[in-house]
Amino acid sequence: MTTKDSKYTKSVGLNIKLARVKAGLTQEALAEKADLSRETIGDTERGIKSPTVATVGAIADALGIDMYKLFIFD
Repeated sequence: MTTKDSKYTKSVGLNIKLARVKAGLTQEALAEKADLSRETIGDTERGIKSPTVATVGAIADALGIDMYKLFIFD
């Protein structure tokens, strides 16, 4: 993974975390709604693992938001 990849992975992870907190969900609750493990949610939020498009889609669906919003970096 390059530094550039890492930057984007961390940015997507941060957006997921912010959306989860805004929705009032714990990592465990989001994982259950998205049919993913809590470890996957935690690693994704911390930017440790780069999520697949399918994983980001499942998270967005569980959060009730459009997937593209997780890719908007301010």
